[in-house]
Amino acid sequence: MKRKTIKDTATKSPSFLSAAFNYTSIFVLAGVFILGIGIGIAFSSTATLSPSNVASRDFIDQSAPNPELCVQYGASAMVMDTRLFVSLNPFNVYVAQPSLRPGCVMRSNNWSILEQRRLISSQQVRDCKNRMNTFAFTGDLGSSPEINCVYQNDSARNFYLNQPGAVAPRETERF
Repeated sequence: MKRKTIKDTATKSPSFLSAAFNYTSIFVLAGVFILGIGIGIAFSSTATLSPSNVASRDFIDQSAPNPELCVQYGASAMVMDTRLFVSLNPFNVYVAQPSLRPGCVMRSNNWSILEQRRLISSQQVRDCKNRMNTFAFTGDLGSSPEINCVYQNDSARNFYLNQPGAVAPRETERF
């Protein structure tokens, strides 16, 4: 029978300390991870939303003209107006600084709202419907909004969502 010496006990204790250190470091790292998630959630929920920092779809929905009507009967949008100048001799293309403002795209089955308010005529509805388009507007519907017949461009896809194996677009995305 072998007798335990002080040397044998000393060689076993570092492994015991090492295992305790591993568990401690795992718990500390888990705590830091959870704390990081908590700080991230707190930061994202208190993010400042202003016209210079458009950070969410909710901000765009709230900024749309007539936001309740727009969200219920269409989709809020960002409207970009820009001008292109083309010179022919010499041939050059010049682009003016674009302006960005809030707008709304109506679903085609909700055009009656615009007709009831006498903002579009039956002739405009026929013309827009014949081209398979829909109406969009900027400005408050109560005070001279700018209304246009717009075409949904199917080639303008969101390449973040159209990855292999991604789900096809929902029917509500078709206006």
